[in-house]
Amino acid sequence: MLLDVHLPDIDGFEVADRVIAAEGAPAVVLISSHDGGDLAPRIQASRARGFVSKADLSGKTLRALLDG
Repeated sequence: MLLDVHLPDIDGFEVADRVIAAEGAPAVVLISSHDGGDLAPRIQASRARGFVSKADLSGKTLRALLDG
């Protein structure tokens, strides 16, 4: 599941935590139009599979995270 960390009405990190906590949850990859530097502490604390900036988003990048 691709999940933007900047959502209009709810924090994407909170959504990720809820999804990941569910039984049979899909892998969650966080994305953002920002490079992630300012989000590093939250990304590291997240149980998401990883983070990719939208500028670097590609099938190859996602496969590397999911196969990780």
